[in-house]
Amino acid sequence: KHKARLAAAVTYFVSPLDFLPEMILGPIGFLDDVVLAAMVLNGIINETDPSLVEEHWAGEGDILKTVRAILLEADQMLGRGMVRRLGRWIARR
Repeated sequence: KHKARLAAAVTYFVSPLDFLPEMILGPIGFLDDVVLAAMVLNGIINETDPSLVEEHWAGEGDILKTVRAILLEADQMLGRGMVRRLGRWIARR
C-alpha cells in the first residue's frame, strides 16, 4: 500500500498536469508537491512502528513533528480544500 502511494506521488511530481502548475505559477506551483509529499510521509509514519521510522530518519529533529508542521503550514497557505483534494487523490492510489 505504501509503495503504491509513493509511486502515485512520484507520478504526480513528474506529471505536467497538477493542481498548481509550476509553469504558470512559478515557485508557488511547488506547494502542492510539498503538501503531497508530506501527506504521503505522514501516512507512512503513522502506520509504521515509530522506532523503525526514527531508526531510518537521517534528518535532524522528530520527523513526525516536522511532517505535521509542514501539513499545518500547507493548510494555512493553500486552504483546507486543496489539502483535502490532494488527500483524497492519494488515498485512492
